[in-house]
Amino acid sequence: METASQRIDERIEELRDWRGPMLARVRAVIRAADPEIVEEWKWRGVPVWSHAGIVCTGETYKSVVKLTFARGAALADPTGLFNSSLEGNVRRAIDLREDERIDEMALTALVRAAIAENLRVEGKRPA
Repeated sequence: METASQRIDERIEELRDWRGPMLARVRAVIRAADPEIVEEWKWRGVPVWSHAGIVCTGETYKSVVKLTFARGAALADPTGLFNSSLEGNVRRAIDLREDERIDEMALTALVRAAIAENLRVEGKRPA
């Protein structure tokens, strides 16, 4: 049986345009931000990164790679990475388009803030 990480590898490979490398880049940033993050494969083919709950998902659409943060509305976003799903009370998303640069430092900070929020909500303290 394939692991979630193997399925994500396959998704990146099967995306033969700019979306594959973009998904690979954000995945690398997410994994570097938290070496304990868990990769999952949910909802018939959506990469999910979790630590004490869902941190974010990595959906691929025709014109965007969308990172949806499960508790994004509770996170400070001083650099303005969130540019989608801004009207909701819980989630926030980042739509990444072709040739768009990723602010890796800001994304790293956002991933770490999402983990801290998950730990806070779950009543656990960060290690």
